[in-house]
Amino acid sequence: MFFSEIQEIYIKFLSNFPEFLHPFVSIGLSVLLVYSIFQTLKKNFIFIIALVVLLPASIPILKSAVSFIIVFVKFLLGID
Repeated sequence: MFFSEIQEIYIKFLSNFPEFLHPFVSIGLSVLLVYSIFQTLKKNFIFIIALVVLLPASIPILKSAVSFIIVFVKFLLGID
C-alpha cells in the first residue's frame, strides 16, 4: 500500500516535466537517493554496526529497508 502511494506521487511529479525529460529526472533522483543514503551511512556507520552487533533482531529490519530502497531505485529507473 505504501509503495503504491509513492508511485502515485512520483507519477504526479513526473507529469510536471515533458515526456522526453522523464528518464533524466528518474536518473537524477536515483543518483540523489543513492548519494544521500551513502552520506547517511558514512556519518552513522559506527552506530549501524553497533545496532547490528547489539541488537540481532535489527538485521531483518535493515534487510527489508535495503530491499525497499532497491525496489524504489529500480522503479525510478524503469527496471522490472
